[in-house]
Amino acid sequence: MSLDVFLREAVVYLAAAVVSVPLAKRLGLGSVLGYLLAGILIGPFVLRLVGQDVTGVMHFAEFGVVMMLFVIGLELEPALLWKLRAPILGLGGLQVLISTGGITAGGMALGLPWNQALAVGMTLALSSTAIVLQTLGEKGQLETSGGRSAFSVLLFQDIAVIPMLALLPLLAMGGAGDGHGGETHEVATTWITGLPAWGRGLVVLGVVAGIIVAGRTVLPPILRILGRTRSREIFTAAALLLVIGTALLMTQVGLSPALGTFLAGVVLANSEYRHELESDVEPFKGLLLGLFFISVGASLDFGAVASAPGTVFGITGGVLLLKFVVLLGLARAFGLGTDQAILFALALPQMGEFAFVLLSFAGQEGVLGPAVTSPVTAAVALSMAVTPLLLVLNDRVIQPRIGTRREEERPPDAIEGRAPVLIAGFGAFGATVGRLLKGRGVQTTVLDFDSDRVELLRQLGLEVYYGDATRADLLEVAGAAEARLLVVALPDPDTTLTLVLTARKHFPNLTILARAFDWPDAHRLMAAGVEHVYRDTLDTSLRAGRDALTLLGSRAYAAHRATQTFRRHDEESLRKLYEMRDDRPGFLSAARERIQELERMLRMDLEAPTESRDSGWDPESLREEYGGAESEAD
Repeated sequence: MSLDVFLREAVVYLAAAVVSVPLAKRLGLGSVLGYLLAGILIGPFVLRLVGQDVTGVMHFAEFGVVMMLFVIGLELEPALLWKLRAPILGLGGLQVLISTGGITAGGMALGLPWNQALAVGMTLALSSTAIVLQTLGEKGQLETSGGRSAFSVLLFQDIAVIPMLALLPLLAMGGAGDGHGGETHEVATTWITGLPAWGRGLVVLGVVAGIIVAGRTVLPPILRILGRTRSREIFTAAALLLVIGTALLMTQVGLSPALGTFLAGVVLANSEYRHELESDVEPFKGLLLGLFFISVGASLDFGAVASAPGTVFGITGGVLLLKFVVLLGLARAFGLGTDQAILFALALPQMGEFAFVLLSFAGQEGVLGPAVTSPVTAAVALSMAVTPLLLVLNDRVIQPRIGTRREEERPPDAIEGRAPVLIAGFGAFGATVGRLLKGRGVQTTVLDFDSDRVELLRQLGLEVYYGDATRADLLEVAGAAEARLLVVALPDPDTTLTLVLTARKHFPNLTILARAFDWPDAHRLMAAGVEHVYRDTLDTSLRAGRDALTLLGSRAYAAHRATQTFRRHDEESLRKLYEMRDDRPGFLSAARERIQELERMLRMDLEAPTESRDSGWDPESLREEYGGAESEAD
């Protein structure tokens, strides 16, 4: 590829990413789907802005997957990995075995020889590590039970690629394959080429052991030496050298480079330089992953789809349905709830990036021919493009209905007695308010929609009732008609606004005190008629600022007065700027003026001669002065 062609395609890829991803995220579709759609658009089958040979770019971009697994390894301490051994081996192993068996049986039923059907079955049983982890990570679902189970299965699949690569040459001998088609294929030479099976095993074990030993003993002192140079560029170069060197080492022994870098990351998870390595690799990982997703979209062969639409869509739909059923059944068998089981099953039914590697290798070894690999490759890319849509469907259509049904399985608690204060939500915010009121003898009725939290709080001796406070009938049962105050301490702005509107409509007698999360949220509550709005972090941040001033030498009262001045000015600004919230230029101009005015007020206070009255609020300075006076007297 000439330099001008390279630069032109680089501009096309980067421009596609810059335009498509913000648009897709604004529509709530996620960055992965944006990358895939951008790839389809610029690909050789739509606008033809990039050449026909997208595979070269994809092989380069696959290094983003390698870097992603290195970063994941850095976040997984060996002890945590050991705790995940049951889902990795049990859930992951069963998924690969059952899916491979089902797809193999389907291939044989369609007329493929057993060895070709098994090769296709192993290939399509794998899922896309890059798409699943990126999408779930963006949605904040990796820490859910469904997300953790998906990660365990993906980790097992990455490991399973190794025996699959070893098995494919044996399948070429096990039946008549038309893969060669009279052509010769060059096979990469590695360190284990020509060695007997036991020799290969020893070399592989030696390399893996070498990575572990080097990560424990050799790399830490080297990283310390590089850290002392205080050169960010050298440390970044060292991080890239570590990742690229490990990947190259693994390819030389016939193993997956992604697996090797993951192992290196796990070994370094306890290193003091873990965060530095992660921050250095992260930008390269993100850019290469984006390039990989664009390449997948650009490689979607619409020609193959058009020439055999029934075959391609049949393979795609059949594999997605089969793997979904297998995943859903395994999730329920391993104790996942309905909502998490569906998330798990919709995250992993696609075919993954390793399918491209396995299909190419199967073609080189003569197991599969173009008649099989062409439609299967198109189906792999199509299934990967469909995955983000499945997860959007899950978030917007399935989960709200599943979640509602699950919550309705438990009716609201019967509420006894009447209290002057209702508290909706008993997390950290609501619990603080409730405990303070209870300590002063004020009775409260607390409603919370998290059944697990209700049970825990009851075990702690607190009176909390299960129920959805946004329901007018439940508020009435809770005594909203007789209560004086409603404290809204719910964990998200939309539900808070819904409850406020419901309470103001049905119970105008209530004075509402509502938790807000930021200025726009506070303005929405003020527009709904709430006079008492409390921003989530204002008090805590002012406390931290006051302590910072005292630690820097300010008198205690001076620091206290500065924070009180800041609070009064900020509350006044919130209400003054509320009237201008729809006039963005005017709002920004007025906000700048208010900021400058606050700075002037604080500087004037600092310059005022108030030290004599400040000292009365400063016990530390009194103790110092009293101690000094005693010393002089002695």
